[in-house]
Amino acid sequence: MLRVGEMIRHKLAELLVRGDVHDDVLASHVVSITEVRISPDLKLATAYVMPLGGKDTQAVIAALERHKKFIRAEVAHTLNLKYAPDIRFREDESFDEVSRIDQLLHSDKVRRDVEKK
Repeated sequence: MLRVGEMIRHKLAELLVRGDVHDDVLASHVVSITEVRISPDLKLATAYVMPLGGKDTQAVIAALERHKKFIRAEVAHTLNLKYAPDIRFREDESFDEVSRIDQLLHSDKVRRDVEKK
């Protein structure tokens, strides 16, 4: 599952870098495909995306959803799988989580606890 997810991630990134998906929203943003998780039966892939700077995330996801059929066909053509997985696009929230944890670690309460030891 990890290998297939990584192969899909590479193909999605390649499609976006080369500009194979013709859309004004995607052309005006640099989009990172941070992770692709695939179901155990390899029929559903969830791609986590983040535009550079984290702006217009919903517009980018909507643009990718509009071109889902083309993207799925390209992925299926490249990967030699029994079934072409259905691809869902979701906002990658891991950056927000990292920022939240970083703020917690640098808070006064944590600093006091560390200094006591």
